[in-house]
Amino acid sequence: MNTDLKLRFDQMRQGDPSKPENLSGGTGDSTVSHLTGYARNLCLVWPDGRRYFLNYAYLIGGEFLVGEEMNQITLNFSSHTAILKGYGLQTLYMELLDHLPKIVSAIDPRYAHNKHGKDMLIVSMVVETNAS
Repeated sequence: MNTDLKLRFDQMRQGDPSKPENLSGGTGDSTVSHLTGYARNLCLVWPDGRRYFLNYAYLIGGEFLVGEEMNQITLNFSSHTAILKGYGLQTLYMELLDHLPKIVSAIDPRYAHNKHGKDMLIVSMVVETNAS
């Protein structure tokens, strides 16, 4: 039996299944904000304010390419492909591997001054629909 389902049955027996689960093991009010089963999305935000979200459940694979000047991350979803280009994207790639980022924002390329290579900057994002 699924452990989340078992916890809900235990809560129903105790009389209040709507209480948040206390996963810390103590008696405090510590709860986890993202329990398993909640939809996790990746929201892409362009400099002009346009937004597009993709569900992590449909993420099939990702690729990180190191370029001489810019890095590239290609994310293959079941229906779309997202291509992110920028500087210092290795940390973002590792976070995407664990489905951590909720919002990824790009900046206008004319403001991208990454002389030291320490900052993560996304200067180009493209979302393409996969041919079926």
